Amino acid sequence: MEGPEVYFYSSDGDEPPHVHVDHGGRTTKVWLRNLKVAYNDGYSKREVTAILDVVDRNRERLVEA
Repeated sequence: MEGPEVYFYSSDGDEPPHVHVDHGGRTTKVWLRNLKVAYNDGYSKREVTAILDVVDRNRERLVEA
């Protein structure tokens, strides 16, 4: 079983740095500077907490990318 897909678009215009996380028909968008959820469609609160933890641990690399 594959895990979530974490990605960003380099052409997201004027939006602050963020990542999209998709898996099994669920999607969320997380702002990298303040680790806030921009939107969430389908992930449970527990799953969002886990996503935020992973994003936080990798935030520096994600911002650099």
